[in-house]
Amino acid sequence: MVIIGGAAIGAACAWFLTGELGAGARILVVERDPSFAHASTSHTNSCMRQQFSNPVNIRISQFARGYVRDFRAAMGGDPEVPGIAFDPLGYLYLAATEAGAAALRANNAVQRAEGAAAELLEPAALAARLPFLRTDDLRLASLGGPDEGYFDGATMIAWWRRMARARGVETLAAEAVGLALAGGRATGVRLSTGQTVAAGWVVNAAGPRAARVAAWAGFALPVEPRKRTTWVFTTPEPLGAKLPLTVDPSGVHVRQDGAGYMAGSGPAGADAAVEPDDFTEDPDLWQDHVWPILAARISAFARLRVTASWVGHYAWNRLDRNAVIGAVPGCPNLILANGFSGHGLQQAPAMGRGVAELIARGRFRSLDLSELGPARLLTGTPFAERNVI
Repeated sequence: MVIIGGAAIGAACAWFLTGELGAGARILVVERDPSFAHASTSHTNSCMRQQFSNPVNIRISQFARGYVRDFRAAMGGDPEVPGIAFDPLGYLYLAATEAGAAALRANNAVQRAEGAAAELLEPAALAARLPFLRTDDLRLASLGGPDEGYFDGATMIAWWRRMARARGVETLAAEAVGLALAGGRATGVRLSTGQTVAAGWVVNAAGPRAARVAAWAGFALPVEPRKRTTWVFTTPEPLGAKLPLTVDPSGVHVRQDGAGYMAGSGPAGADAAVEPDDFTEDPDLWQDHVWPILAARISAFARLRVTASWVGHYAWNRLDRNAVIGAVPGCPNLILANGFSGHGLQQAPAMGRGVAELIARGRFRSLDLSELGPARLLTGTPFAERNVI
């Protein structure tokens, strides 16, 4: 098996495949940049939530939460495997219109039916809970429970890689540049080194470059890089309570980050596709768009100091902003695990397990992910999920 891409999704697939297939499996991870300096995984805010509107996405996150909680056991009980730090600060969604409030209520009904703890708060109740927030323009809020927050995803991925290597998984620093095809199947992966690695199975875990890999098999995968910027800042005026990951009606979001804070945003204007190597920051985005929104919502943020900022890429699924997992139509041994649109790290455990089950057993066994399959791309039928940041 050849896995193209070694960041969160590729590492998850490699690890779970070793569990499904045992010691005899031959697995190669091909990674163009082993430093992962510009991987989407390296630029993530490392958060996890259950406030989705589709039961499948909720179940994916519930598995991830349990997996992180019991990480050592999930990795076989090795006493050297550490626990994964998790800060249960919750997600807070704010609605400023009646339509937004109605969506929160509908989402909440689905979440509660799936056992996800989320509380609807009227503006007065929210103001009593978090008095530093401006609430007079709001209609409703939804605050998640202790299974939402941010976690040490880097440690999780590092141990996937380490334990996979111990089970015989190999990694090659090279760029995949094409597929060898015969009889409607992938027979190998062509590399930038000029060699072709034979493959019985190929997993596309190429993140924002996933469409290029799918195109080698003649499949149009609507996944493209979209810029997302993160800022880390401190403020001299304490809020008096921990700040949940707060999603403003504008789409700007901010959360506690240790003693400081972390904010994120897409572009202020058109959210267009960019080149995979384009990580240039918009010099005016913070000053003209993000900071005014934060200061209007939390007055203490009128005075702050930005200590770091960076641009990362969402692997954006143009159809419905949700994952695509499954075999490429017309090339059954090329497996897609793409298009996470900002949810890749928190969904990586379930996706790694799902890919491993598809290859080893021919079907999803633990959690049915078939609604996220690539067939919906052919018909243009979106996966129904309203709650995407």
